[in-house]
Amino acid sequence: MISTACDGRLTSEEILASGASLSALGVTSLALLRLIDAVEDEFDVALDLGGGAPYLDSFPLLVGYMDARTP
Repeated sequence: MISTACDGRLTSEEILASGASLSALGVTSLALLRLIDAVEDEFDVALDLGGGAPYLDSFPLLVGYMDARTP
């Protein structure tokens, strides 16, 4: 989903292998909005964007956040 949101500029392998934040990888604010939409649609959830949504800054944080909120 992250790769798609970035129009393929990052591969899944790059995202999984990197320990860097999504912003450090070059994920733009527009790509984050696309990612939010994709996650909400795919998992039928509403992401809480309050408090700066720190879980959107890295792939492991996003996975952990979603794991805690989906059955």
